[in-house]
Amino acid sequence: MPGLRRDRLLTLLLLGALLSADLYFHLWPQVQRQLRPRERPQGCPCAGRASSPAPAPAPAAAPSAPGTVARNFSRAGPRAEPAGGGRSGSGSKLQALFAHPLYNVPEEPPLLGPEDSLLASQEALRYYRRKVARWNRRQKMYKEQMNLTSLDPPLQLRVEASWVQFHLEINRHGLYSRSSPVVSKLLHDMKRFPTISADYSQDEKALLGACDCTQIVKPSGVHLKLVLRFSDFGKAMFKPMRQQRDEETPEDFFYFIDFQRHNAEIAAFHLDRILDFRRVPPTVGRLVNVTKEILEVTKNEILQSVFFVSPASNVCFFAKCPYMCKTEYAVCGNPHLLEGSLSAFLPSLNLAPRLSVPNPWIRSYSLAGKEEWEVNPLYCGTVRQIYPYNSSNRLLNVIDMAIFDFLIGNMDRHHYEMFTKFGDDGFLIHLDNARGFGRHSHDEISILSPLSQCCMIKRKTLLHLQLLAQADYKLSDVMRESLLEDQLTPVLTEPHLLALDRRLQIILRTVERCIEVHGEQSVIAIGPAEQSAADSGQANLTK
Repeated sequence: MPGLRRDRLLTLLLLGALLSADLYFHLWPQVQRQLRPRERPQGCPCAGRASSPAPAPAPAAAPSAPGTVARNFSRAGPRAEPAGGGRSGSGSKLQALFAHPLYNVPEEPPLLGPEDSLLASQEALRYYRRKVARWNRRQKMYKEQMNLTSLDPPLQLRVEASWVQFHLEINRHGLYSRSSPVVSKLLHDMKRFPTISADYSQDEKALLGACDCTQIVKPSGVHLKLVLRFSDFGKAMFKPMRQQRDEETPEDFFYFIDFQRHNAEIAAFHLDRILDFRRVPPTVGRLVNVTKEILEVTKNEILQSVFFVSPASNVCFFAKCPYMCKTEYAVCGNPHLLEGSLSAFLPSLNLAPRLSVPNPWIRSYSLAGKEEWEVNPLYCGTVRQIYPYNSSNRLLNVIDMAIFDFLIGNMDRHHYEMFTKFGDDGFLIHLDNARGFGRHSHDEISILSPLSQCCMIKRKTLLHLQLLAQADYKLSDVMRESLLEDQLTPVLTEPHLLALDRRLQIILRTVERCIEVHGEQSVIAIGPAEQSAADSGQANLTK
C-alpha cells in the first residue's frame, strides 16, 4: 500500500509539472498578446522612435554563431530627404551615372513585338483575375468555418497595380527597363502596403517534418523566409534580420552554413541596377510588425505555433523543422518590430516557366571535398565543349554572374535560373543573394574563377566596370547614395562599401592579365550594343 500511494503522488507531481509548463509556454504568451494594446501606430511604425534622442553607440558585438538569437535593435526611422530629393540633386553621382551614354545606348537586339515580352498581357490578366477570385472564395469559406464576420469588401485586381505592371514589363533584356517608373512605385508599395496573409515559402513547406538531420547542408533553418501578400494582392519574399550591420561572418564558417542577411538582399538589388544588369528582383527594406503583419494574418497553424514571447517580452518566431525547433534559433522583434527585406515575386511558373540550372562552377557542399574547377585550372576548356556553353552567350552570362557575386562576396551560387521563353541566350536571374556582404575584410578570389579561367568578358560589362572605377562615378559613392533611398539606411557599413572599390580593381586587373596573355580580341566579346557605346567616345577601353 505505501508503494502504491507513492506512485500516485509521483504521477500527480508529474501531471502538475506538465500543466505548469503548458500554462507558462503556451497559454500565458497568448494572454500577454491579448492584453497588449493592439492599436496600429500612426504613420510609419518607427515614427515614434525617430524623435527620441539617439542612444550612445554600443560597442561592436562579437560575431554570432547560427545558434544565437538574432535580435532586432534597428534605429531606422523616417529619413529626411536631401534638398532636391534622392537622385535629383545637382551634385548627385548616381544621377550622373544613369545619365551617362553607357546607360542610354539602345539595347540589342531591339524589342520587336510580343515575342520579346515575357508575358502575354491579356492571358496574364485573365490568370491573375482567376487567382483573385479563388482567393476571395477561400477567404469566404474560412470566415464561415471560423464563424467570423467582416465588413471588408472582396479583393479586386487592379491592372495599374505596380506588381502587375512589373510582371508585364519583363522582357528579354532584363527584369525591368532602365527608364521604367514601375520599379520605384513597386518599392514604395512594398514598404507601405498592409499585409493580408503570411505563410512559409514552398520549399520550406516541402521540408516540414521531413528534414534530414544527417545532411551537412540544411536548406532551411538558419535562414527563415516567409511569403507576405499585400492588400493590392502583390507578393514578396520576406527575409528577417539575423545579424547586426557591423558583424562579419566568422572566418571558420563554411559558406553553406552562413546566415542569410536581409541587408545583403537589399544591397544586391541596388548594385545590380548600378551595374546595369537588371537581373535581381526589386528588393526593399521594411520594419515589419511581426504580431500584426504576420501572426494575426496567417492561417497556417504551424506558423502560428512557432510564435512565442521571449523573457525580454519580445515577440519571436522560428523555423518549424525537426533540427531547428529551438528558441535559440528564433528571430525576435523589438518588441514587435523586426527589420527584413522584401523581394518582389516573379510571375508564376504557370505563366512564365523558369529553368533551374546547376552552376558549372558549383562548390562542393561538403566539409572536405573539392570540385574539378577548384583543382583544374583548364576546367573552362571542358565547359566550352558542353551545350549550351559552346554555342550561345550563356558562358558570358555566367561570367557576369561571377563578377556580381565576387563584388558582394557570395560563395553560394549553386544554381541559376532563367526564363525558358527567351532560350539559351536569355539573361540569368540573380536570385538569393542573402549570403553576400558577409566579410568585408576578405576577398574570395575563387568566386572569380569563371573569369580568370575562361578569360572572357562582355565589352558592355567591362565598360561599365571601368566607368565605375573613375572618381566621378566611384562605385562606393554611387552605392552609398543609392542605398540612402531605403527605409533601413544605412544598409551597408562603410567597410563593405569600400570593399566594393577594392574588389572592382581586382576584377579589372584580372581582365588586364587575360588581355596580356590572350590578346584583346580573344578576351573581349563585342556585340552591337557594346560597339555603339564604345563609338560614343565616352568610355575608353584600357589595357
